[in-house]
Amino acid sequence: MDGETAVELAKLGSTLLFLGVPQYTLIGIDTQMVSVGPAFKGIKMIPPGPHFVYYSSSTRDGNDFSPITGFFVHPGTSQVVVRKWDEQEERLVKLPEEEEERYCQAVRNWEFDRHLGPYNLSQYGDWKRLSNYITKSTIERIEPIGGEITVASESALHKYTPKTVKENALDEQLKASRFSTPSDTSHARGCYYTSIPHVIKQRGIDGQQLTSMNLDKTQLLESVLLEDYGGSEDMLLGELQFAFIAFLMGQSLEAFLQWKSLVSLLFGCTEAPFRTRSQLFVKFIKVIYYQLKHALKKDCTDSSGASALVDDSWFSADNFLHHLFKEFFLLLQDASVVDGDLLSWTRKLKALLESNFGWEFQQNSAVDGLYFEEDDEFTPVVETLDDQVRVKPQ
Repeated sequence: MDGETAVELAKLGSTLLFLGVPQYTLIGIDTQMVSVGPAFKGIKMIPPGPHFVYYSSSTRDGNDFSPITGFFVHPGTSQVVVRKWDEQEERLVKLPEEEEERYCQAVRNWEFDRHLGPYNLSQYGDWKRLSNYITKSTIERIEPIGGEITVASESALHKYTPKTVKENALDEQLKASRFSTPSDTSHARGCYYTSIPHVIKQRGIDGQQLTSMNLDKTQLLESVLLEDYGGSEDMLLGELQFAFIAFLMGQSLEAFLQWKSLVSLLFGCTEAPFRTRSQLFVKFIKVIYYQLKHALKKDCTDSSGASALVDDSWFSADNFLHHLFKEFFLLLQDASVVDGDLLSWTRKLKALLESNFGWEFQQNSAVDGLYFEEDDEFTPVVETLDDQVRVKPQ
């Protein structure tokens, strides 16, 4: 870009000023990561809005790294965020207010400009699709005390959580040698994620109703939306995105488990996608589509292993996602009325899973992107009417 445009972006964009960060430390923002050089002091030209900053300290030879620590920020236009490296704790810390303001003014006076790397705006579109439901209130509601998210403070989770093959694999990766640098996180506390019940228990109803409620999580979804999100679908999707980012980029096991809980809740609904919450599911499928598309990018992996948690176990047909997707695709196939956008995005998601994961959900004839048995006398007829696809039994 020309000099005039660069100056304007530097003025309007936000700035992250990092003081005293050792060489070879890995520092990332959103989908971008760099290895710190001797002159590095931060990042400029950052678009206003939500961002995830994460870092991993290195040994002197740059061959081994500590657990990743990350935090969300939501800077406004021309805002400067300042952090200083604490050598003893090997982490970025906030400065006293007066000292921070002096550094902010120095940034505005261009005193640090030659030490600031530009935010790669060509990757901003990808980040927006991963974070478009995250607001400042989302961050304030969920982030832990102090704001830092790190697997090093989640040791208690390892005792209780791994139950599936995927979770055991994830647990082992989080304890691998690259994360061997010790960290004192006794003061740390996890994120304030919404509690999602795995099983519905309710007094005063008979066994048949209780079984029905556990087979179709629509009623649970409505309850969670009302009681925990004030009826806001976008708040739920914001937490889904928050958890995914903290998991994929921050390598948080707690975040993975929350992401899994929310995904399982939504895919566990059999009525909501087609009647009460069709537009929520259109947005949800789009969110999942872009999350998996980004996670599977070949150039997403870097020296920190930022996407190492998406490994071969994700491609297994025994993966919990495979079962959820398979049931949802069958549900969509059997539905009497399907929103046109929901069908379109589900087809895109299905194609992504088949091409990137190599999953085969069914190998039969296709009707508008969904598979049916060729010789099934009950094969539905699909009619496209305006914005909806109506499926009728023959």
